[in-house]
Amino acid sequence: MPNGTILLIDDETMLRQAVARTLELEGYTVRQAPDAHRGLELLRDYAPEILVILSDVKLPDGRGLDLLPRYKALAPLAEVVLMTAFGTIADGVRAMKEGAFDYLTKGDADEQLVVVVDRAAEKARLQRRVADLEKKVGTQYSFDSMIGHAPALEQAKKTAQQVALTDATVLLEGPTGAGKELFAQAIHYGSPRRTKPFVALNCSAFPKDLLESELFGYRKGAFTGANTDKKGLFEEASGGTLFLDEIGELEAGAQAKLLRALETQEFTKLGDSRPTRVNVRVVAATNRSLKQEAEQGHFRADLYYRLSVVVIPVPSLRERRADVPALAQFFVQHFAAKLRQRPLVLTPEALHALESYGWPGNVRELKNVLERASILTPANQPLAAEDLPIEIQLAAAPESPVSDDPRTLRNVEKQHVQRILLESGGNKAEAARVLGVAHTTLYRKIQEYGL
Repeated sequence: MPNGTILLIDDETMLRQAVARTLELEGYTVRQAPDAHRGLELLRDYAPEILVILSDVKLPDGRGLDLLPRYKALAPLAEVVLMTAFGTIADGVRAMKEGAFDYLTKGDADEQLVVVVDRAAEKARLQRRVADLEKKVGTQYSFDSMIGHAPALEQAKKTAQQVALTDATVLLEGPTGAGKELFAQAIHYGSPRRTKPFVALNCSAFPKDLLESELFGYRKGAFTGANTDKKGLFEEASGGTLFLDEIGELEAGAQAKLLRALETQEFTKLGDSRPTRVNVRVVAATNRSLKQEAEQGHFRADLYYRLSVVVIPVPSLRERRADVPALAQFFVQHFAAKLRQRPLVLTPEALHALESYGWPGNVRELKNVLERASILTPANQPLAAEDLPIEIQLAAAPESPVSDDPRTLRNVEKQHVQRILLESGGNKAEAARVLGVAHTTLYRKIQEYGL
């Protein structure tokens, strides 16, 4: 299997052919050029496949050192190794400073040449893998990857795309499970910071007394158990984006320190006497009205205004039910690949039920329902409406007219139970409370009436 392609540029025919033969025996494909002009032509034609450019320093129509920027411009992911008959330390230092991988003297043993080319080729392969991963991640978390075309979603995406190009602080508002972190990732990967870290913290996942050290870090000995220095997430995210989910859970002390970090881009770690400088863009998210929290004194007003430079409402799934079929198809394809099976087929009745349901858990709930269905539905059997959870079935059930005939009291009770279940979004505990019955009674009624 070929090791990759090398571009060899040298005007000494016999030496060039000898070097090419040595590298071909090592499994490389070698493209040869006798001068800079032909070398640049080959580079334009074959740049994506070339791993290493092996160039003489002194060519009939140019010097390798002067050509180095042109090589790198045409093939930024390739490595350049320069060769010369009369090497000097000064030229070697200059070559390395300008981006050459190494600087060889002609006449060196073939073994040394092969070792240097192998190392350069491996570095070029690694750079390509990193670039491919960055491209894949950027595509995965791009705005185009967001499924749906509901007006509320399109407006949120438009605003997010505009603000992504800036360093402005963003506040995402929306219910739990609506996709706020997906928006934060799209903002990061759509920004000039895309190659730097994206660091996420759910503020509700930590005890309030630990949040400050998690955000800002500490020095060894700052408190009992602090046996080593610890970087906080602000420092980890420097150069990139810090996503603070459920920002309303921050306690007062951490709020004050966060405000200063946002305003000055510096903070002081626990146990430290000197400030740490960072360069971080903050995207925050909340599932409640932070403005109302600030007005009621539950959240610092000055921090709210610093966070809410741009506020983006992320719509609930209830607000964009027309997107449910597209989301459903995406999830069944996703879980089919994950489970290595054929994609689940949804019957029209099942799709209707999914569209009719209120989705109090938003996109996250829809994803969970379809993951469960993908696992439990027998192979080659479509997903029917009756295979969905009872609360989703109820959402699509037609309401029968209620008769005044005393003999249809059973039907009256059935319709009433069904209505309360719908109003409570399928929450059986809430429905039992409203109906004033025990949970076991409600479950019996659901079973009795086929709800």
